[in-house]
Amino acid sequence: MSEDAAAFFVPVAGGFEPTELTRGPWNPDSQHAGPPAALIGRAIERCEAAAEPDPAALAPDWIVGRVTYEILRPIPIARLEVEARVRRPGRRVQLLEAELRDADGPLVLGRGWRIRGDRTELPAGLASEDPESPARLAGRPTGELGPPDGPDDGGRSDFFPTEQEVGYHTAMEYRFVRGSFVEAGPATSWMRMRHPLIAGERPSPLQRVLVAADSGNGISSALDFRRYLFINVDLTVHLHRMPVGEWVCVDALTVPEPSGVGLADAALYDERGPIGRAAQTLLVAERRR
Repeated sequence: MSEDAAAFFVPVAGGFEPTELTRGPWNPDSQHAGPPAALIGRAIERCEAAAEPDPAALAPDWIVGRVTYEILRPIPIARLEVEARVRRPGRRVQLLEAELRDADGPLVLGRGWRIRGDRTELPAGLASEDPESPARLAGRPTGELGPPDGPDDGGRSDFFPTEQEVGYHTAMEYRFVRGSFVEAGPATSWMRMRHPLIAGERPSPLQRVLVAADSGNGISSALDFRRYLFINVDLTVHLHRMPVGEWVCVDALTVPEPSGVGLADAALYDERGPIGRAAQTLLVAERRR
């Protein structure tokens, strides 16, 4: 693998060239949605509010509290462009829009709320990193109580068969503390990027969590991958805190319905505690023979 290929994307004039590390499990010519989600997140967190009346509001303490993605069609392993703009400017709260596209038009539409995070003193026991916080004691989608065990307590798991030697499944490191790729049902996995999102750049905390958040339906598959498709048409990530460190935990449950619609619900953690939640609407169908 070349030096440039040791990243999910390589910058090119006016856009980005995806490498084989972005390849997803459904089609060898299409990307896993995690890296493109992070690419859009990068555009959102870097977007400047050109019409912002108060220059001080552009301070680096803006926090992305939510990002929603509408996946319009499969994302090809081909040259991409991404553009973000401020839809609703503000001193403390901003709504941003982003579009990921290829030569044929839009692929993914993103919307994110960006909040200016002024430091606020809270009563003891409320913040998520406090051992007594209700957020740390709440039940998880997998049915467990309290935060999951850390990545050092997890084990490696074989990825479900993709017939591809290189892809997203080799670009990420997984440590399961419950379940596995080849075991149907709820699962809890710590995930870490083996490579940067952009060649020559260090991933931001937001990028690290967005690369992983789209994996909820993959790690907690309720159906046999060889017989069924369970592809997400969207992704919504809510974050009340940015992750610290390289590891992000996805504690996920997938619920398929005979109607052909499903939901993947995931709680997100770093090694200090809960950081947010992710949800995916799923298309559920039998594979065509």
